[in-house]
Amino acid sequence: MVNYQENQKDISLKIKKARKLFILSCEIVVLNFLGILPVTAATEEPVLSVVYGQENANQWRGISDRLQTIGVKYCVISLNDVKSGADWGDRRVLFLPNVETLTPTQAIALEDWMSKGGRLIASGPVGSLSSPGVRQLLRSLLGGYWGFSLSDTEQIQAAKTKIPEWTNQTGLFGKVRGGVVIPNDMGSESPAVWNSKDNPAAVVTTERSTFLGWRWGTDTASAAELDNAWLKTTINHYLTALAPSNRTKKIAGGSQSCSTTVAAAPMGQGGSTSLREASLSETLTRTPTATLSDRGAGGQRGGSSLSSSPKTATAPILRSLPMVKPPSSQEAIDQLEQAVRLDVAPNSNEPIDNRQAIALQQELENLIGRVESAHLAVLADAANVGETISEGEGKQFSRHLNTPQSVKEQPTQLASTKLGALTISKDQALAQARLIAKNLPQLIAQKNYALARQQWLLAKTTLWQQFPVDRKLAQPEIRAVWLDRGTIVRAGSKTGLAQIFDRLAQAGINTVFFETVNAGYTIYPSQVAKEQNPLIRGWNPLEEAVKLAHERDMELHAWVWTFAAGNQRHNEILNLNPNYPGPVLAAHPDWANYDNLGNMIPVGQSKPFFDPANPEVRQYLLKLYEEIVTKYKVDGLQLDYIRYPFQDPSAGRTYGYGKAARAQFQKLTGVDPVNISPSQADLWQKWTKFRTEQVDSFVAQVSQQLRQKQPNLILSVAVFPLPEQERIQKIQQNWETWARRGDVDLIVPMTYALDTSRFQRLAQPWIASKQLGATLLVPGIRLLSLPTIGAFDQLQLVRDLPVSGYALFAAENFSNDLQKLFSNTQGRIQSTTSEPIPHRQPFQTAAIRYTALQREWKFVFQNDQQQRSSQKLSDFNNQAEVLRSALNQLAASPSASKLVVAKASLTRFQSQFRVLMSQEIKSNSYQVKVWENRLVTIERLLRYGERRVQLRPW
Repeated sequence: MVNYQENQKDISLKIKKARKLFILSCEIVVLNFLGILPVTAATEEPVLSVVYGQENANQWRGISDRLQTIGVKYCVISLNDVKSGADWGDRRVLFLPNVETLTPTQAIALEDWMSKGGRLIASGPVGSLSSPGVRQLLRSLLGGYWGFSLSDTEQIQAAKTKIPEWTNQTGLFGKVRGGVVIPNDMGSESPAVWNSKDNPAAVVTTERSTFLGWRWGTDTASAAELDNAWLKTTINHYLTALAPSNRTKKIAGGSQSCSTTVAAAPMGQGGSTSLREASLSETLTRTPTATLSDRGAGGQRGGSSLSSSPKTATAPILRSLPMVKPPSSQEAIDQLEQAVRLDVAPNSNEPIDNRQAIALQQELENLIGRVESAHLAVLADAANVGETISEGEGKQFSRHLNTPQSVKEQPTQLASTKLGALTISKDQALAQARLIAKNLPQLIAQKNYALARQQWLLAKTTLWQQFPVDRKLAQPEIRAVWLDRGTIVRAGSKTGLAQIFDRLAQAGINTVFFETVNAGYTIYPSQVAKEQNPLIRGWNPLEEAVKLAHERDMELHAWVWTFAAGNQRHNEILNLNPNYPGPVLAAHPDWANYDNLGNMIPVGQSKPFFDPANPEVRQYLLKLYEEIVTKYKVDGLQLDYIRYPFQDPSAGRTYGYGKAARAQFQKLTGVDPVNISPSQADLWQKWTKFRTEQVDSFVAQVSQQLRQKQPNLILSVAVFPLPEQERIQKIQQNWETWARRGDVDLIVPMTYALDTSRFQRLAQPWIASKQLGATLLVPGIRLLSLPTIGAFDQLQLVRDLPVSGYALFAAENFSNDLQKLFSNTQGRIQSTTSEPIPHRQPFQTAAIRYTALQREWKFVFQNDQQQRSSQKLSDFNNQAEVLRSALNQLAASPSASKLVVAKASLTRFQSQFRVLMSQEIKSNSYQVKVWENRLVTIERLLRYGERRVQLRPW
């Protein structure tokens, strides 16, 4: 009887709960039908904060109109006031519309705020003009990054793959003018895509953020109905995902201040508080209705000094945007770099889709390949010089190890023994990693996502510790480093500079990009430039650097800023006015370039630029470079900032309106370029082409004139690795053209990334490109915040790809640990002959690199237990020997006829290589691909050498 009564009570309770749930469901349906957010009905407290900044100020009317239509209460956060996580407020959801510049401090604060439960909605090219570290962190927070703007309006449609249920609603799809969002490999979903080739992502969402790939609130980008549908749906998703009791819960530690007024005073001029509330259910006016009180009258950052009476939201007064002072705290940048997380969070149980699973597995297999490839190089070299090798070490490279093998203790010192981190053997680590890679799909299929991530990270960490760090494994390659102004200044004298060159030489660096022209100042006393860098006193660093480099068999290339004429950060060091344009523009203001608002320095950037169309600018720069290459025995010249500043035409932010450029373009077309816009397709294309040609023609002019003065000069360019058309639209830098024409010898893309897989994704398109003619590609690696073994891993990838070397940015981050590792693995050995540098001695480099390849094949074959026919092995060795002989003869005495023979022998050998390596492909496809890549490197060296020494068979 008791049980019966208890059961009846339980049933009654369930019925009551079901009735309440039904009523609540009906309420939600009705409210959705009326276009009102459920959370608004549930509480009068604002649940949303919207960020207002200089970059969206001119769009604020459209943004606020749409918010008014939605009818949701919100707080307005002044971006200028954000200094900590608390300043992002205590509301659960933050909306960041169309803000392209965040400081490191603001980005770190945003991460802190989100770690406490905050949810982020962002639109437009968020953070795209921020520093590399900020962009990296935002990519982690947003689950992706803004790739590039689309040239035309496109249809947004639902992705064909399974999409989150909350995005499967009407009203979310339609015509939009926006850009491609590149999702992270893991943890991100793309519920909406563009109806264009390959269906790139238009929206990327994660558990805690949603990234809309268009400028929300602008009529030129999208219709108000579509904007409102996405914002309502996303806010609802993040709030209803929480338990009902938590939907109104505030973010711990966030500022509680929330006012109804948007300040009309220019930001940064005082008189503003961090947070403002705007209740758009009230009437929206277009003029200021209240003035915020000054900070200091008892007010503090994050506090409120507003009256308690309700205010009506107002739009800011449209005005010219002031110049933005860039972040000046190096410490904030350091903190940011340390805070940047990789995509694989160890304890995250977010779903892993099929694409992400494949990427995880592939990257692990590639890392296994890189570790084995590094050990093979070490062992083959050791066998060549007669060192003792254990039997197990030799046999492991003939096939993949599917089960752990017992091998003798390895004499090679591993990174793990140096760091004292792990005791696992190399063979055990490789076997463990293969097992993890094999089991990943099963873990993911079982939805054991956290364990899959933990296993993946364990394998990666363990493998990183298995790289050989005490043996030489590098072949002849370009090993360049940028020696920056700050490091030169700190050296202080020839003695201090000599110590830097000693360290670099011991580490095997053979090419130094020496910062010679920076922010309009020369590092040396010039007869052409207006002023030597004021931080240099009493000595000539360039003169001393050339001597120091040549005494150590290194090359010295003068690294010069081309069209960037000044630097606000440098002004701060010199205690100058932040807006000082540099010594050259100060003396010649007519040489300056401007954006479409009349600013010499674009909003959110820190450097004024010369007008490349100005003949006097071009003549000055050519005269300056001629002084450098004739007065000093530099081996090369590197052009940096060989471009316009970053722009985004679709956002109405363009650059290039210098006096000379406007006059020349108007003479060509009859139209002043300040009066045209991207909507005028034909004229805009001509304007973009005109600016691009100013840069193209200057590179050609530099190449032609300087080579006449110094025929052996190596000309290189530091460039952005953006897709070609996006790059032309944004910075007018078309370096493929310079490469094809033969204007430059080296293309150095700044492929900076904090992990190897991202580095590969950045560099691979350009390494595989067929558009570079005979020019060599040298990927750039940024050392800042990169772990020592992480840097080594990126170098190993470079050595496994078809490139001839790398460039490290920069000397100031060249740590002692890195110096020791480099000294062991690529440092100089006592020898009577120096190692060739690819860009200087391409044929000799090709011959030596091929000999090293032969050693690896020989080593593998000798230790291989697989059965091969003697005839097949003989054919392989004969063809390999023919190629070796042809390359050696060309290296010893270059001639057109020998080049023809070498190229023909290489082509024939490459065509048969996969057939000859058919057994190895089955057992170790990664290593076979590495060998193929190295053959391609030799092919490119021959092509470069042909152009360099102008060998022709006719």
